[in-house]
Amino acid sequence: MTELRLALGTIPLGTTVEERDSFRILDRFVELGGTRVDTADNYPFWQDGCTGDESEATIGRWLAARRNRDAVVLSTKVGARPRTPGDRTLDDVEGLSASAIRSAAEGSLRRLQTDRVDVFWAHVEDRSVPLEETVTAFGALVADGTVRVLGASNHAMWRLERARRIARDLGVAPFTHVQLRHTYLQPRPGVALPEGGHTLATGETFDYLAAEGDLTLWAYNTLMFGAYTRPDKPLQRIFEHPGTTARLAVLNEVADELGVSANQVVLAWLVAHGVVPIVGATRVEQVEEAVAGARLSLDAAVVDRLDAPA
Repeated sequence: MTELRLALGTIPLGTTVEERDSFRILDRFVELGGTRVDTADNYPFWQDGCTGDESEATIGRWLAARRNRDAVVLSTKVGARPRTPGDRTLDDVEGLSASAIRSAAEGSLRRLQTDRVDVFWAHVEDRSVPLEETVTAFGALVADGTVRVLGASNHAMWRLERARRIARDLGVAPFTHVQLRHTYLQPRPGVALPEGGHTLATGETFDYLAAEGDLTLWAYNTLMFGAYTRPDKPLQRIFEHPGTTARLAVLNEVADELGVSANQVVLAWLVAHGVVPIVGATRVEQVEEAVAGARLSLDAAVVDRLDAPA
């Protein structure tokens, strides 16, 4: 079986999804060939009563119970955990200083009950800290075996390029993974996202990825909170433009022709463009749908049809 190009998003696990059902979701994902499990050291701090420990801690208990650490590509993030308990904003977060990165890595390892992280991300930018300090600290984690590879999430492309150049100059491990918000529908330029801290993939992103060749894009919010298939989940304002109508028409045509859901076509389209989609799940059935979508092969003509609408 070919590698499954899909990551399981885990924000609700251990909170809105109780632990028993969280384990079932993780079990089914692995049973179906999934390996990438994506979390962060702050999920879900914005919910009342939560600290940000919950997702990592739930995954850690699952890993300990299943004894399957080597079967999982474990992805977590540092930088966006509020420093004040109870804070529900990103106004004062841990950031990306050397001390914050090392401390956060130790905390994630403890909660995840593991001795290493496979993909360790800078969750959001921290322009108050010199990039040289951030890059050096991340590189040290790779050098000592704490982390396998590095990623930059929600970073401007020029910042990513500068960080990679600094890493080359210093002889330390560079960022080789990028995580941004991306889906089939294209946003209207100039409209602000309602969610703080999110950064959209753009044409510049894909131009840079193509030029570099050693970067992998993981995309989040790929299914837009259910808006592709659920009438009770309206599209956000950023998608209110004529191009959305055209793209949705083609998307639904292709889904009907193939006998699959629009969600599955979106995931297949992302995979066809070399993206690793991240999909959250609150039910096992959603895991099964997502895996089938990521495994759905679209021929070149179908991809061209999906790409064509403005």
